[in-house]
Amino acid sequence: MGFQHGIGGINAASKQLDVIGNNVANSGTIGFKGSRAEFADMYAANFYGVAATQTGLGVRTETIAQQFSQGGITTTGNQMDMAISGNGFFVIKDTNGVSYSRNGQFKIDREGFIVNNGGSNLQGWAVDENTGRVLEGTQTSMRVDNSLLEPRPTDFPAGAGEIKWAFNLDSRQTSLDPANFDPANPATYNHTTSTNIHTTSTNIYDSLGNPYKLNLYFVKDTAGGGAWQVFARGIDETVSPNAVVDLGQQALTFDTEGKLPTGPNLLNFTAFDPGTLGVPVNAAPININIDFANTTQFGAQFSNNDIIQPGYPPSVVTNLEVSKDGIVSARYSNGQNKTIGQVILANFPNQQGLQSIGNNRWIQTYQSGTPTLNNPGSTNTGLIQSQALEEANVDLTAELVNMITAQRFYQANAQTIKVQDAVLQSVINLR
Repeated sequence: MGFQHGIGGINAASKQLDVIGNNVANSGTIGFKGSRAEFADMYAANFYGVAATQTGLGVRTETIAQQFSQGGITTTGNQMDMAISGNGFFVIKDTNGVSYSRNGQFKIDREGFIVNNGGSNLQGWAVDENTGRVLEGTQTSMRVDNSLLEPRPTDFPAGAGEIKWAFNLDSRQTSLDPANFDPANPATYNHTTSTNIHTTSTNIYDSLGNPYKLNLYFVKDTAGGGAWQVFARGIDETVSPNAVVDLGQQALTFDTEGKLPTGPNLLNFTAFDPGTLGVPVNAAPININIDFANTTQFGAQFSNNDIIQPGYPPSVVTNLEVSKDGIVSARYSNGQNKTIGQVILANFPNQQGLQSIGNNRWIQTYQSGTPTLNNPGSTNTGLIQSQALEEANVDLTAELVNMITAQRFYQANAQTIKVQDAVLQSVINLR
């Protein structure tokens, strides 16, 4: 029986060396998970059970167990690289079906889809195009729209949007006669957002994304009692000389504490129609609605404290950002952000049951159980670290020590065969 033992031992040692060699070979493979050979002893089958004097039949390789411990995370600076810190697998899909990976080396293909090196699409939750809300449970192949981001007019939505603009008007200013207002004469107004005086003017945008300047002029009214008149002007600076249109005037009245009455303080000026400037843009008029709710009249210098202007011009994607919870956002050249989707992570009841199919991928099996799909950072999944990758979880030092041990194991089993051969030769030589 010595030959059987030795052969079994050599086969086991050979298998162990194969596993160690594979681990060492993939020590630089992103997202690779090392394995180890696990062995079991063998006994001859017997109707009455194992005899007390039975020595066994040697050893066999029971399984090659994958080790799903966390690999080290290294930063790369590449905006599409992602590392999973914790449990979970990226979900990728191609014509062959769905597979799972820890390799976060993703790119954008010519159609805008986020893919891995094999061309498989990264899966995530879809986004409502109208609201930008992530639709959890609606799985899709994540895609970055490389076309122009459509412009949004200043009066979005549907001509009813408003500009939120907050100032402090200096209460110490001298009252002037609003009837004498002349934008060309600074002596006829107290404050202005005009760029030649302050840098507080703002752009407004028509339905085609064409920009115009919106300037305000503030005149402290001789009527007193905290009364001010606000004049608005629209300017097209793309022509020379600049085309200007007056948008009328509205009143603001502050109380003795320098504040406006509680509630909406929305002033509706004359709609700004680009067509009146003689520029053939064929755009809809812009309704100029300005909410001054947080504007004050204190004894301090004139200041622009806050502005929210909902319009923007058309633009292209300049950068992508991935948050720790997997939200992928596109940053556009006009400063806007748009949510592309949310990366989903899969987890399994038994990770050891996954079947490796190469190219840093696993597929589901009966032993692995059915995957659960969740947002990164939920109860059983880790977080996403952007611009980083997870290294292989192979400890090279430990693998080299294991290699020496397996070599000794192999040599020792070969020696048992040699000894058994010598014993048999001695028996044969008996006369």
